[in-house]
Amino acid sequence: MTTTAITHIGTLVTNNPELGDGPLGRIDDAALVIDGDKIAWAGPAKNVPATDEAHDAAGRAVIPGFVDSHSHLLFAGDRTAEFNARMEGRAYSAGGIRTTVAATRAATDAALEANLTHYLAEALRQGTTTFETKSGYGLTTEDESRALRIAAAHTDEVTYLGAHIVSPDFADDPAAYVELVTGEMLDACAPHARWIDVFCEKGAFDGDQARAILTAGKARGLHPRIHANQLSYGPGVQLAVELDAASADHCTHLTDADVDALAHSDTVATLLPGAEFSTRAQWPDARRLLDAGATVALSTDCNPGSSFTSSVPFCIALAVRDMGMTPDEALWSATAGGAQALRRTDIGHLAPGARADLTLLAAPSHVHLAYRPGVPLVSQVWRGGVRAV
Repeated sequence: MTTTAITHIGTLVTNNPELGDGPLGRIDDAALVIDGDKIAWAGPAKNVPATDEAHDAAGRAVIPGFVDSHSHLLFAGDRTAEFNARMEGRAYSAGGIRTTVAATRAATDAALEANLTHYLAEALRQGTTTFETKSGYGLTTEDESRALRIAAAHTDEVTYLGAHIVSPDFADDPAAYVELVTGEMLDACAPHARWIDVFCEKGAFDGDQARAILTAGKARGLHPRIHANQLSYGPGVQLAVELDAASADHCTHLTDADVDALAHSDTVATLLPGAEFSTRAQWPDARRLLDAGATVALSTDCNPGSSFTSSVPFCIALAVRDMGMTPDEALWSATAGGAQALRRTDIGHLAPGARADLTLLAAPSHVHLAYRPGVPLVSQVWRGGVRAV
Protein backbone atom coordinates (compact mmCIF):
# COMPACT_ATOMS: atom_id res chain seq x y z
CA MET A 1 0.00 0.00 0.00
CA THR A 2 1.07 3.58 -0.61
CA THR A 3 1.91 5.62 2.47
CA THR A 4 1.12 9.33 2.53
CA ALA A 5 2.31 11.95 5.00
CA ILE A 6 0.20 15.03 5.62
CA THR A 7 2.68 17.62 6.81
CA HIS A 8 2.72 21.24 8.01
CA ILE A 9 -0.51 20.81 9.97
CA GLY A 10 -1.17 23.94 12.03
CA THR A 11 -3.15 22.10 14.72
CA LEU A 12 -3.96 18.39 14.65
CA VAL A 13 -6.91 17.11 16.70
CA THR A 14 -6.44 13.39 17.35
CA ASN A 15 -9.08 12.91 20.09
CA ASN A 16 -6.48 10.78 21.86
CA PRO A 17 -5.06 12.39 25.04
CA GLU A 18 -2.05 10.04 24.88
CA LEU A 19 -0.90 11.71 21.67
CA GLY A 20 -1.27 15.38 22.56
CA ASP A 21 -2.72 18.03 24.84
CA GLY A 22 -6.06 17.76 26.61
CA PRO A 23 -9.06 15.58 25.78
CA LEU A 24 -8.64 16.46 22.09
CA GLY A 25 -5.07 15.13 22.03
CA ARG A 26 -4.11 18.34 20.24
CA ILE A 27 -0.70 18.61 18.55
CA ASP A 28 0.59 21.91 17.16
CA ASP A 29 2.91 21.94 14.12
CA ALA A 30 1.98 18.34 13.42
CA ALA A 31 1.96 15.64 10.79
CA LEU A 32 0.24 12.32 10.29
CA VAL A 33 0.84 9.29 8.10
CA ILE A 34 -1.82 7.35 6.20
CA ASP A 35 -1.16 3.76 5.23
CA GLY A 36 -3.91 2.43 2.97
CA ASP A 37 -7.19 3.34 4.65
CA LYS A 38 -5.75 3.66 8.18
CA ILE A 39 -3.79 6.16 10.24
CA ALA A 40 -0.30 4.78 10.77
CA TRP A 41 1.32 7.60 12.76
CA ALA A 42 0.54 11.02 14.25
CA GLY A 43 2.86 13.41 16.02
CA PRO A 44 5.09 16.49 15.73
CA ALA A 45 6.01 17.37 12.14
CA LYS A 46 9.73 17.25 12.96
CA ASN A 47 9.43 13.52 13.71
CA VAL A 48 7.39 12.42 10.68
CA PRO A 49 8.73 9.15 9.20
CA ALA A 50 9.55 8.72 5.51
CA THR A 51 6.58 7.95 3.24
CA ASP A 52 5.90 7.27 -0.42
CA GLU A 53 4.01 10.53 -0.88
CA ALA A 54 3.52 13.81 0.96
CA HIS A 55 0.71 16.33 1.11
CA ASP A 56 1.28 19.84 2.46
CA ALA A 57 -1.51 21.04 4.77
CA ALA A 58 -0.10 24.57 4.58
CA GLY A 59 -0.80 25.37 8.21
CA ARG A 60 -4.44 24.24 8.15
CA ALA A 61 -6.06 22.55 11.13
CA VAL A 62 -6.78 18.83 10.68
CA ILE A 63 -9.62 17.18 12.59
CA PRO A 64 -11.32 13.78 12.47
CA GLY A 65 -14.12 13.52 9.96
CA PHE A 66 -17.49 14.32 11.50
CA VAL A 67 -19.65 11.40 12.58
CA ASP A 68 -23.31 12.27 12.00
CA SER A 69 -25.05 9.62 14.08
CA HIS A 70 -28.64 10.79 13.53
CA SER A 71 -30.21 11.65 10.18
CA HIS A 72 -33.36 10.95 8.17
CA LEU A 73 -32.26 11.02 4.53
CA LEU A 74 -34.66 8.51 2.95
CA PHE A 75 -37.50 10.81 1.99
CA ALA A 76 -39.18 12.63 -0.88
CA GLY A 77 -41.04 15.90 -1.07
CA ASP A 78 -40.69 19.29 0.53
CA ARG A 79 -42.09 20.94 3.65
CA THR A 80 -41.27 24.56 2.92
CA ALA A 81 -44.87 25.62 3.56
CA GLU A 82 -44.82 23.99 6.99
CA PHE A 83 -41.55 25.71 7.91
CA ASN A 84 -42.85 29.04 6.70
CA ALA A 85 -46.04 28.67 8.73
CA ARG A 86 -44.04 27.68 11.81
CA MET A 87 -41.92 30.80 11.50
CA GLU A 88 -45.19 32.72 11.54
CA GLY A 89 -46.04 31.20 14.91
CA ARG A 90 -47.35 27.65 14.55
CA ALA A 91 -45.71 25.17 16.95
CA TYR A 92 -44.02 21.99 15.69
CA SER A 93 -45.74 18.66 16.36
CA ALA A 94 -45.08 15.10 15.23
CA GLY A 95 -48.02 15.20 12.83
CA GLY A 96 -46.09 17.00 10.10
CA ILE A 97 -44.32 13.74 9.34
CA ARG A 98 -47.45 12.53 7.53
CA THR A 99 -46.80 15.00 4.70
CA THR A 100 -43.42 13.41 4.00
CA VAL A 101 -44.89 9.91 4.31
CA ALA A 102 -47.29 10.58 1.44
CA ALA A 103 -44.52 11.97 -0.80
CA THR A 104 -42.12 9.15 0.05
CA ARG A 105 -44.63 6.42 -0.70
CA ALA A 106 -45.26 7.98 -4.09
CA ALA A 107 -41.56 8.26 -5.00
CA THR A 108 -39.68 5.70 -7.08
CA ASP A 109 -36.64 3.86 -5.77
CA ALA A 110 -34.48 5.87 -8.15
CA ALA A 111 -35.86 9.16 -6.84
CA LEU A 112 -35.27 8.17 -3.22
CA GLU A 113 -31.71 7.09 -3.93
CA ALA A 114 -30.97 10.24 -5.91
CA ASN A 115 -32.22 12.33 -3.00
CA LEU A 116 -30.11 10.33 -0.56
CA THR A 117 -26.91 10.64 -2.56
CA HIS A 118 -27.50 14.36 -3.07
CA TYR A 119 -27.55 15.01 0.67
CA LEU A 120 -24.69 12.61 1.33
CA ALA A 121 -22.52 14.56 -1.11
CA GLU A 122 -23.63 17.80 0.53
CA ALA A 123 -22.66 16.45 3.97
CA LEU A 124 -19.32 15.15 2.71
CA ARG A 125 -18.40 18.59 1.40
CA GLN A 126 -18.94 19.85 4.94
CA GLY A 127 -16.66 17.27 6.52
CA THR A 128 -18.99 14.37 7.38
CA THR A 129 -17.28 11.04 6.69
CA THR A 130 -19.64 8.70 8.59
CA PHE A 131 -23.40 8.97 8.75
CA GLU A 132 -26.31 7.05 10.15
CA THR A 133 -29.69 7.24 8.45
CA LYS A 134 -33.15 5.90 9.16
CA SER A 135 -36.30 4.73 7.48
CA GLY A 136 -39.53 6.10 8.93
CA TYR A 137 -41.22 7.89 6.05
CA GLY A 138 -42.84 4.84 4.45
CA LEU A 139 -44.69 3.20 7.35
CA THR A 140 -45.69 0.18 5.28
CA THR A 141 -43.73 -3.05 5.15
CA GLU A 142 -42.81 -2.51 1.51
CA ASP A 143 -41.83 1.15 1.86
CA GLU A 144 -39.82 0.72 5.05
CA SER A 145 -37.87 -2.25 3.71
CA ARG A 146 -37.08 -0.56 0.39
CA ALA A 147 -35.82 2.56 2.20
CA LEU A 148 -33.47 0.45 4.30
CA ARG A 149 -32.30 -1.54 1.29
CA ILE A 150 -31.44 1.70 -0.52
CA ALA A 151 -29.67 3.12 2.54
CA ALA A 152 -27.65 -0.06 3.13
CA ALA A 153 -25.96 0.41 -0.24
CA HIS A 154 -24.43 3.65 1.07
CA THR A 155 -23.74 3.13 4.78
CA ASP A 156 -23.39 0.40 7.39
CA GLU A 157 -25.21 2.56 9.93
CA VAL A 158 -28.81 1.89 8.93
CA THR A 159 -31.71 2.25 11.37
CA TYR A 160 -35.18 0.74 11.15
CA LEU A 161 -37.65 3.43 12.25
CA GLY A 162 -40.99 1.95 11.34
CA ALA A 163 -42.11 3.44 14.65
CA HIS A 164 -41.65 7.06 13.60
CA ILE A 165 -45.34 7.80 14.03
CA VAL A 166 -48.42 5.59 13.88
CA SER A 167 -49.13 5.07 10.20
CA PRO A 168 -52.09 7.10 8.92
CA ASP A 169 -53.47 3.75 7.74
CA PHE A 170 -53.78 2.68 11.40
CA ALA A 171 -54.92 5.98 12.91
CA ASP A 172 -57.88 4.25 14.59
CA ASP A 173 -55.91 1.21 15.77
CA PRO A 174 -52.41 2.06 17.05
CA ALA A 175 -52.09 -1.34 18.72
CA ALA A 176 -52.42 -3.05 15.35
CA TYR A 177 -49.69 -0.83 13.95
CA VAL A 178 -47.36 -1.73 16.81
CA GLU A 179 -48.10 -5.37 16.01
CA LEU A 180 -47.12 -4.74 12.38
CA VAL A 181 -43.93 -2.91 13.34
CA THR A 182 -42.86 -5.73 15.66
CA GLY A 183 -43.94 -8.51 13.31
CA GLU A 184 -44.16 -8.59 9.54
CA MET A 185 -42.46 -5.21 9.02
CA LEU A 186 -39.59 -6.09 11.37
CA ASP A 187 -39.07 -9.40 9.57
CA ALA A 188 -38.74 -7.58 6.24
CA CYS A 189 -36.54 -4.79 7.56
CA ALA A 190 -34.14 -6.50 9.96
CA PRO A 191 -31.88 -7.95 7.23
CA HIS A 192 -31.09 -4.44 5.98
CA ALA A 193 -30.52 -2.67 9.31
CA ARG A 194 -28.12 -2.55 12.24
CA TRP A 195 -30.30 -0.46 14.56
CA ILE A 196 -33.92 -0.09 15.65
CA ASP A 197 -35.39 3.24 16.75
CA VAL A 198 -38.71 4.60 18.01
CA PHE A 199 -40.10 8.10 18.47
CA CYS A 200 -41.17 7.95 22.12
CA GLU A 201 -43.25 11.10 22.43
CA LYS A 202 -46.79 12.41 22.80
CA GLY A 203 -48.38 12.08 19.39
CA ALA A 204 -46.14 9.14 18.50
CA PHE A 205 -45.47 6.14 20.83
CA ASP A 206 -45.77 5.87 24.60
CA GLY A 207 -43.30 4.13 26.89
CA ASP A 208 -44.99 0.72 26.83
CA GLN A 209 -45.28 0.75 23.04
CA ALA A 210 -41.66 1.87 22.69
CA ARG A 211 -40.45 -0.89 25.01
CA ALA A 212 -42.33 -3.52 23.02
CA ILE A 213 -40.90 -2.25 19.72
CA LEU A 214 -37.29 -2.00 20.90
CA THR A 215 -37.45 -5.36 22.68
CA ALA A 216 -38.73 -7.03 19.53
CA GLY A 217 -35.90 -5.46 17.57
CA LYS A 218 -33.31 -6.68 20.05
CA ALA A 219 -34.69 -10.20 19.71
CA ARG A 220 -34.01 -9.94 15.96
CA GLY A 221 -30.43 -8.77 16.51
CA LEU A 222 -31.00 -5.02 16.07
CA HIS A 223 -29.53 -2.71 18.69
CA PRO A 224 -31.79 0.03 20.09
CA ARG A 225 -31.55 3.79 19.89
CA ILE A 226 -34.45 6.09 20.71
CA HIS A 227 -35.93 9.52 20.02
CA ALA A 228 -36.30 10.60 23.64
CA ASN A 229 -37.65 13.63 25.49
CA GLN A 230 -37.67 16.00 22.53
CA LEU A 231 -41.00 17.78 22.91
CA SER A 232 -41.81 17.05 26.55
CA TYR A 233 -40.75 15.15 29.63
CA GLY A 234 -41.34 11.44 29.19
CA PRO A 235 -40.07 7.89 29.69
CA GLY A 236 -37.71 7.79 26.70
CA VAL A 237 -34.38 8.39 28.43
CA GLN A 238 -35.08 5.94 31.25
CA LEU A 239 -36.15 3.34 28.70
CA ALA A 240 -32.98 3.93 26.68
CA VAL A 241 -30.80 3.26 29.71
CA GLU A 242 -32.89 0.24 30.76
CA LEU A 243 -32.45 -1.38 27.33
CA ASP A 244 -28.80 -0.32 26.92
CA ALA A 245 -29.63 1.80 23.90
CA ALA A 246 -26.55 3.15 22.16
CA SER A 247 -28.08 6.60 22.10
CA ALA A 248 -30.96 8.64 23.47
CA ASP A 249 -31.51 11.36 20.90
CA HIS A 250 -32.77 14.94 21.43
CA CYS A 251 -32.75 14.91 25.28
CA THR A 252 -34.25 18.39 25.50
CA HIS A 253 -36.58 17.91 28.49
CA LEU A 254 -34.70 16.03 31.22
CA THR A 255 -35.32 15.48 34.91
CA ASP A 256 -32.43 15.17 37.34
CA ALA A 257 -33.08 11.42 37.34
CA ASP A 258 -32.76 11.33 33.54
CA VAL A 259 -29.44 13.15 33.64
CA ASP A 260 -28.16 10.86 36.39
CA ALA A 261 -29.24 7.76 34.48
CA LEU A 262 -27.38 8.88 31.36
CA ALA A 263 -24.29 9.78 33.36
CA HIS A 264 -24.13 6.29 34.87
CA SER A 265 -24.75 4.34 31.68
CA ASP A 266 -23.21 3.59 28.30
CA THR A 267 -26.07 5.38 26.55
CA VAL A 268 -24.92 8.51 24.73
CA ALA A 269 -27.03 11.68 24.87
CA THR A 270 -27.16 12.78 21.23
CA LEU A 271 -28.12 16.45 20.95
CA LEU A 272 -29.63 17.80 17.74
CA PRO A 273 -29.56 21.61 17.86
CA GLY A 274 -30.72 21.94 14.26
CA ALA A 275 -34.16 20.84 15.43
CA GLU A 276 -34.38 23.50 18.11
CA PHE A 277 -33.09 26.14 15.70
CA SER A 278 -35.65 25.18 13.06
CA THR A 279 -38.59 24.95 15.45
CA ARG A 280 -37.72 27.82 17.81
CA ALA A 281 -37.85 25.35 20.66
CA GLN A 282 -36.01 25.17 23.97
CA TRP A 283 -32.32 24.34 23.58
CA PRO A 284 -30.95 21.12 25.13
CA ASP A 285 -28.75 21.87 28.13
CA ALA A 286 -25.46 20.30 27.10
CA ARG A 287 -23.64 21.91 30.03
CA ARG A 288 -25.87 20.11 32.51
CA LEU A 289 -25.21 16.75 30.88
CA LEU A 290 -21.46 17.27 30.57
CA ASP A 291 -21.07 18.46 34.14
CA ALA A 292 -22.92 15.35 35.33
CA GLY A 293 -20.50 13.12 33.41
CA ALA A 294 -22.77 12.01 30.57
CA THR A 295 -21.32 11.32 27.13
CA VAL A 296 -22.67 13.77 24.57
CA ALA A 297 -22.80 13.53 20.79
CA LEU A 298 -23.78 16.27 18.34
CA SER A 299 -25.58 15.46 15.10
CA THR A 300 -27.66 17.18 12.44
CA ASP A 301 -31.00 15.31 12.58
CA CYS A 302 -31.15 16.17 8.88
CA ASN A 303 -34.77 15.75 7.84
CA PRO A 304 -37.22 17.73 5.70
CA GLY A 305 -39.52 18.79 8.51
CA SER A 306 -37.75 19.93 11.67
CA SER A 307 -34.02 20.18 10.92
CA PHE A 308 -33.24 20.51 7.24
CA THR A 309 -29.49 20.93 7.57
CA SER A 310 -26.66 18.55 6.69
CA SER A 311 -24.04 20.82 8.26
CA VAL A 312 -22.28 19.53 11.36
CA PRO A 313 -20.22 22.78 11.54
CA PHE A 314 -23.48 24.71 11.82
CA CYS A 315 -24.59 22.45 14.68
CA ILE A 316 -21.23 22.95 16.40
CA ALA A 317 -21.70 26.72 16.24
CA LEU A 318 -25.22 26.42 17.69
CA ALA A 319 -24.02 24.14 20.50
CA VAL A 320 -21.28 26.58 21.49
CA ARG A 321 -23.46 29.66 21.24
CA ASP A 322 -26.71 28.37 22.77
CA MET A 323 -26.12 25.06 24.59
CA GLY A 324 -23.24 25.85 26.92
CA MET A 325 -20.53 23.83 25.17
CA THR A 326 -16.95 24.94 24.64
CA PRO A 327 -15.50 24.68 21.11
CA ASP A 328 -13.39 21.73 22.26
CA GLU A 329 -16.40 19.90 23.71
CA ALA A 330 -18.52 20.54 20.64
CA LEU A 331 -15.86 19.21 18.27
CA TRP A 332 -15.29 16.11 20.40
CA SER A 333 -19.04 15.46 20.52
CA ALA A 334 -19.35 15.78 16.74
CA THR A 335 -16.54 13.30 16.14
CA ALA A 336 -15.66 10.94 19.00
CA GLY A 337 -19.09 11.42 20.60
CA GLY A 338 -20.82 10.44 17.38
CA ALA A 339 -18.60 7.38 17.13
CA GLN A 340 -19.60 6.33 20.65
CA ALA A 341 -23.27 6.86 19.74
CA LEU A 342 -22.69 4.30 16.97
CA ARG A 343 -20.54 2.11 19.24
CA ARG A 344 -17.63 2.42 16.84
CA THR A 345 -13.96 2.52 17.89
CA ASP A 346 -12.46 2.85 14.41
CA ILE A 347 -13.75 6.36 13.64
CA GLY A 348 -13.99 9.73 15.38
CA HIS A 349 -10.27 9.90 16.20
CA LEU A 350 -6.93 10.01 14.39
CA ALA A 351 -4.80 7.67 16.45
CA PRO A 352 -2.82 4.89 14.75
CA GLY A 353 -5.16 2.13 13.64
CA ALA A 354 -8.17 4.39 13.11
CA ARG A 355 -9.79 4.84 9.72
CA ALA A 356 -8.12 7.64 7.81
CA ASP A 357 -11.21 9.86 7.85
CA LEU A 358 -10.11 13.45 8.29
CA THR A 359 -11.01 17.01 7.43
CA LEU A 360 -8.69 19.92 6.64
CA LEU A 361 -10.01 23.33 7.64
CA ALA A 362 -9.22 26.62 5.94
CA ALA A 363 -8.23 27.89 9.39
CA PRO A 364 -5.37 27.33 11.83
CA SER A 365 -7.64 25.97 14.58
CA HIS A 366 -10.86 23.99 15.00
CA VAL A 367 -12.16 26.84 17.17
CA HIS A 368 -12.96 28.68 13.93
CA LEU A 369 -15.89 26.28 13.41
CA ALA A 370 -17.74 28.18 16.15
CA TYR A 371 -15.81 31.45 15.84
CA ARG A 372 -16.80 31.89 12.17
CA PRO A 373 -20.32 30.42 11.94
CA GLY A 374 -21.73 29.94 8.48
CA VAL A 375 -18.37 30.27 6.74
CA PRO A 376 -17.40 27.30 4.50
CA LEU A 377 -14.20 26.34 6.31
CA VAL A 378 -13.86 22.74 5.08
CA SER A 379 -11.15 22.77 2.41
CA GLN A 380 -10.42 19.05 2.04
CA VAL A 381 -11.96 15.77 3.20
CA TRP A 382 -10.17 12.42 3.21
CA ARG A 383 -12.23 9.27 3.70
CA GLY A 384 -10.65 5.87 4.06
CA GLY A 385 -7.29 7.35 3.11
CA VAL A 386 -8.58 8.79 -0.17
CA ARG A 387 -9.00 12.49 -0.82
CA ALA A 388 -12.76 12.79 -1.43
CA VAL A 389 -13.17 16.59 -1.42
